[in-house]
Amino acid sequence: MHSFVRGGLLAATSLSFFALTTPSQAADGADAAAAAAAAATAADSAAAVAPADAQIDDGDPSRGEVIIVTARRRQETAQAVPLAISVIKADSIESTGNFNVVKLQQVAPTLQVYSSNPRNTSVNIRGLGVPFGLTSDGFEQGVGIYVDDVYNSRVAAATFDFLDVQQVEVLRGPQGTLYGKNTTAGAISITTNQPTFDFEGRAELTLGNLNLKQAKAAVSGPISDTLAARVAIASTSRRGTIYNVATRRWINEQDNIGVRGQLLFQPNDDLSITVSGDFSKQDPYGFGTSFVRVGRTQRALSRQYDALVAAVNAANPGRNYAVPSRNVYDRLTDIDAPLQAGNEIGGASLRVKWKLGAGTLTAISAWRYWDWKPQNDRDFSGLSVVSASNNPSQQNQYSQEFRYNYEGDKVNFVVGLFGFRQRIDTQGLERQGSDASRWSLTGAQAADASILSGLTANNTQWLKSSSAALYGQLSYKLTDKLTIQPGLRINYDKKEGYYSRVVTTGAGVVISCTPAPASGSVLAAQCGVYQPQTTSPAASKWNLSYDLNLNYKVARDVLVYATYAKSFKTLGINQNGLPLTTANVPDLTASTVKPESVNHFEIGLKAQFWDRRATFNLSAFLTEIKDFQATVNGGQFGTVRGYLANAEKVRSQGIEADFKIRPSDRLTAYVNGAYTDAKYARFTNAPCPPELSGGTFYAAGVTSDLSQAGVAGALSPRSCDISGQTLPGVSKWSFAYGAEVNVPARLLDKDGQVYFGVDGNYRSAWNSNASPSIYTRVDGYALTNFRVGFRGDGVDVFGWVRNAFDVNYIDLLQVAPGNTGLIAGTAGDQRTWGGTIKFSF
Repeated sequence: MHSFVRGGLLAATSLSFFALTTPSQAADGADAAAAAAAAATAADSAAAVAPADAQIDDGDPSRGEVIIVTARRRQETAQAVPLAISVIKADSIESTGNFNVVKLQQVAPTLQVYSSNPRNTSVNIRGLGVPFGLTSDGFEQGVGIYVDDVYNSRVAAATFDFLDVQQVEVLRGPQGTLYGKNTTAGAISITTNQPTFDFEGRAELTLGNLNLKQAKAAVSGPISDTLAARVAIASTSRRGTIYNVATRRWINEQDNIGVRGQLLFQPNDDLSITVSGDFSKQDPYGFGTSFVRVGRTQRALSRQYDALVAAVNAANPGRNYAVPSRNVYDRLTDIDAPLQAGNEIGGASLRVKWKLGAGTLTAISAWRYWDWKPQNDRDFSGLSVVSASNNPSQQNQYSQEFRYNYEGDKVNFVVGLFGFRQRIDTQGLERQGSDASRWSLTGAQAADASILSGLTANNTQWLKSSSAALYGQLSYKLTDKLTIQPGLRINYDKKEGYYSRVVTTGAGVVISCTPAPASGSVLAAQCGVYQPQTTSPAASKWNLSYDLNLNYKVARDVLVYATYAKSFKTLGINQNGLPLTTANVPDLTASTVKPESVNHFEIGLKAQFWDRRATFNLSAFLTEIKDFQATVNGGQFGTVRGYLANAEKVRSQGIEADFKIRPSDRLTAYVNGAYTDAKYARFTNAPCPPELSGGTFYAAGVTSDLSQAGVAGALSPRSCDISGQTLPGVSKWSFAYGAEVNVPARLLDKDGQVYFGVDGNYRSAWNSNASPSIYTRVDGYALTNFRVGFRGDGVDVFGWVRNAFDVNYIDLLQVAPGNTGLIAGTAGDQRTWGGTIKFSF
């Protein structure tokens, strides 16, 4: 704790100094004060851009802009909300090219998003949220994603392009009282533009290198005096960033389309009924990886990557296999399995808002679906080790929420009921290829391709999940300056799952591994790769979340607050196959995982000065989670997708600072920074990293020699104590910055502004494996973007360059199965450039 205090003070001093002395270095910005400027840009991503007064109508233009948020399920100014919140306005999203959730981390430093494809996307805040690694249906996310108050239960179901978005609110820290059971790290609330009774419209076209084409359009207006409609459509396509020499085409492309329609019925000022429907489809050719490196494991040297490639080549004269490049930044691959990433998302909702006395009753009924159609290459190479790895899924979810918001002079409160039902069906297939025997077997069996070639695991699984909750939050003014805010949520969850794996040989013969086959037999070799399994886990759990916030208005535009929150993430079910015991049979004790239990402490300052031309927010937090749900992978082909396990405790603590300044209508600048220390406080039975894996296990009860990391042929620990090591995906230091300057100009008979903007972000090094490895360390990097353009009444035209200095950086590293030492990954986008034109009326 003392080291944290010292580190926290250092972080606070550094962030404050950086924020207060270098706004001219920051980027992106223009939150225009005047409507004609329409210059709201990524500057709004600073966690504070609104006055601290609770009254929404306190919008004196001489004292800065007012940003309205709904973080506490009611409309209020951002600076009045006593929690850490980043508000990213629509123009910020568009001008910085952050057109989906995956890109938001470029403007919100404590948000981490990592994706190997839409389904396998991790969205974390402060290092917490989704278990890092390949996704299992049986766990819940820890960052709740909401679109117009509708909960999206799967991260994959929220990877659509932003469509006619008004703003995005990133709420940092547990939000269990108002946002539900699975918001232990925070929530992302996306608000779309609503139908209007004034006719309006907008259109946008972007063209760029890599054959980028993006078009957006929206139109809104009245149908009658009481009925209004809004329709929006968007399309994005872009050539891939990795060239596959095996298929002679680019992969990891973008091919997205989306449409949203809304009807608003408003017979009077007290009642509004909104019906919404949306559909989006992503059908890119991808996703794949490139060779990054080989890291020495404890497997016998003859069974590690380079020796295995040599053995395959020796057994196939004239083949001479080699990866097309050992430099990931050459952006080449030779993966030979078919690739597909079809992702279809849609749904409908009905929202009724009815003013009752001093409050408002809101009812939200929603249905959403998700259809995932993938094809992957899970050996990450041009060799046919795993010839197919496909896990298509279909999800349907239904949710119903009722809540009542009361607003008074001294008392505000929210009470609500929430119900949720979900079903996910998955039909998995994984098949071994013609090189699998050489890769996975030894002796004479390694030379017999027929043993494993065509060996197929067909997986059938489903998950039923039900949830119900009663919640409430009270805000009571003890004095004009001091407010107390307690909250409570009672939640019930029930999960039922089914998993069945049927294994067939290349000849189509179903195999059984019970009783255990004779050692050294063909059947034993096959069972060592895929074992038939059938499990039907079921569990239910009551949980209680609560929080207490005290906030004090030191001055008109200065608010300090302190929060304690007790939250949880519901129990999980392993749905992708269980790990094997020392007897080489599925470990049924791993069928379910315990709920996470969260204790969270936070203090913060939200301040504006210089007539609200400057905003400075500071927060310090400490979050401890018992029974943290981690995705782990023991390197076996049979559990190639990983499985869930509980780490005894993790801890995330840090300091966040946000600073924004707008001295005049001609200049806006901001800088946001975060110091995050996120670690496994205690994880004594974790899978070992690749450098301590692959060898014969130590005998049970024998103390392992951890000094033999990367020594071929050394004995391997059965598990590793990784207590004190950093959580995956977390950078200790992260910054986002931006600035925009403009001058009056006239173009094509239009009065307006010529503007120049710069924005960027920096992240320090992080690790890309659940058990941190020396082979999966990702170096820190800084990205810088520029834009220059003209905006006037109803038009905005600008050119842009992203990653202007063509920095090489890694998006994600992955450890190939089998403990061969192969590390594959994806390089981040190279320099891109293009132009955008926007019209509005």
